[in-house]
Amino acid sequence: MKKNTNEPIEEIEGEEMTVTLDLEDGPTECAVITILTVNEKDYIVLMPLDENGENEDGNVWFYGYSENPLDPNEEPELRYIEDDAEFEAVEEAFDEYLDSVEFDELM
Repeated sequence: MKKNTNEPIEEIEGEEMTVTLDLEDGPTECAVITILTVNEKDYIVLMPLDENGENEDGNVWFYGYSENPLDPNEEPELRYIEDDAEFEAVEEAFDEYLDSVEFDELM
């Protein structure tokens, strides 16, 4: 699965980063939460947004993530995580990320 966006994945100062996924039931706008590295592989955490740019249920989606190191302008590739153990490792890394963000906000 490729992401479909006009903007590269890079933080725009003061703005939330978003990507549009072209899914079976139509395009879905998602906020980019973070990119994690687990077992030497990269994963992206996306939060689907409704038509008002909000997410009421707090659900996030995990995808495998890779960029072409030879062409930084090429769109990153996203892939489904089909292995349960791999998914659980990414989920655990995301939980640790959330804990560190909450800790940093307290400091």
